[in-house]
Amino acid sequence: MKNSFKKIDFGFKKININKKEKLVNNIFNSVSSKYDLMNDLSSLGIHRLWKQELINSIAPQPNQALLDIAGGTGDIAKNFIKSGGLSADILDINYKMLFYGKSNDNRLRYIVGNCEKLPIKSNAYDRVTIAFGLRNITNRQLALNEIYRVLKPGGRFICLEFSKVNDDIIKKFYDLWSFKIIPKLGRIITKNEDAYKYLVESIRVFPDQDDLSSMLVKSKFERVKYKNLSSGIVALHSGWKF
Repeated sequence: MKNSFKKIDFGFKKININKKEKLVNNIFNSVSSKYDLMNDLSSLGIHRLWKQELINSIAPQPNQALLDIAGGTGDIAKNFIKSGGLSADILDINYKMLFYGKSNDNRLRYIVGNCEKLPIKSNAYDRVTIAFGLRNITNRQLALNEIYRVLKPGGRFICLEFSKVNDDIIKKFYDLWSFKIIPKLGRIITKNEDAYKYLVESIRVFPDQDDLSSMLVKSKFERVKYKNLSSGIVALHSGWKF
C-alpha cells in the first residue's frame, strides 16, 4: 500500500501518514516562543523534576558525548553539560524551537534534522536522549532503529515520555487537568488552543510502558527497562547497545 493511503494517529484523529510531519511542525512553529513557559504552566513545573531524573539516570561523565533528539530549546542538553558531560548535540526538525533556545556555549551544537533519517554517522554518541518527543514522530520504530545506529557500542538510550497512569484517583484529576485546563492555557499563552488539544490527545494514543519497551527490544536494544514517575504520568525508558 502506498504511503499516501496509510493512516496514522494525529491526536484522536486519523490522518494520511505523509501529512503528520508537516502538521506537527506547524504546531511547534506556532508555540515555539512560549514553549518553555507552557511546559512550566501545564505541568506546574514538575517537568523540570522529570527531566532532572533523566539527567540523574545518565550520570554525565566528562568523556561522554550526548545527542538529544527533538531537543527543542535545549534544556536537556544544557543540563547534561552543566552536570559534567563533555558535549551535546541538539537535534530537532523545527528550526524555530532550536532558535529560541540557542546558546553560545561551544560545547553545544544545533542540528536541524529528522529522527527517522539522522544526518549523523554510525557509532557516534555515548548517550542519546529524547524527552517528550517520540510520540510526535511519524515512524517511531524507524526512529528507534536510527537511535540504535548512532549510539556507540556500550552506549545507552534514555527516553522520557508520557505514559499510562496506574492510579485511578490520580488519573481522574490528571484527565480533568489535561482536557479542561491545558488547552485553555494554550489558548491564553500561545493563542493556539488546538495545538495543546493535539498534544494532550497524543499522550492518550501513545504506546504504554510495556508496548514501548517491546519497541526498544525490536530495535535491538538490550537490558531494556522503565521506571514510572508520578504514578506513570511519565515513564523513563532505557536500553543499551552492546
